[in-house]
Amino acid sequence: MIPMLIETETTPNPSTLKFLPGRAVMASGTRDFASAEAAAASPLAEALFDLGDVTGVFFGRDFISVTAAPGTDWARLKPDVLGLLLDHFSADMPLFKQGGADFSVPSEDETFASDPADAEIVEQIQDLIATRIRPAVQGDGGDITYRGFEKGRVYLSMHGACAGCPSSTATLKNGIEQLLRYYVPEVTEVRAV
Repeated sequence: MIPMLIETETTPNPSTLKFLPGRAVMASGTRDFASAEAAAASPLAEALFDLGDVTGVFFGRDFISVTAAPGTDWARLKPDVLGLLLDHFSADMPLFKQGGADFSVPSEDETFASDPADAEIVEQIQDLIATRIRPAVQGDGGDITYRGFEKGRVYLSMHGACAGCPSSTATLKNGIEQLLRYYVPEVTEVRAV
């Protein structure tokens, strides 16, 4: 049996590390666990929260982001997280408990209603998010989903390493908002929900 290697990457959020097991984590979609109660749907997420210092777990396509409580020493926590991940993936354990795989990250069609007259604008915004913004955000251990467009404002949800990241406001305003405004002049502002 070939030993498994799990790579670790830092994220822009100093409280979050990104773990790459070298295999698929989620076949499709993403899953955000913002509390120990939410983690009850997944044996792996539950075990990570049981470590005590974990305040968030996020499953991406090929990564897991783990957020630690403020003041947590990652040098102490990281070996425990790696141990749990190695045990889980080496044993091919299920990611979710029976009936617990419902995704908590809203899909792009779960949004608040936009004006039907804005359908073309919404399509442009969603395309830019899918092709230019989301891959970069996922590369940082998080995810972003479109939630709506109203009167020039784009509403987005940040998940995983991006939720609570000190630089998330700057990312929204200086990166995402500028990109959307450049390609879609009808966009005047981007807000997190």
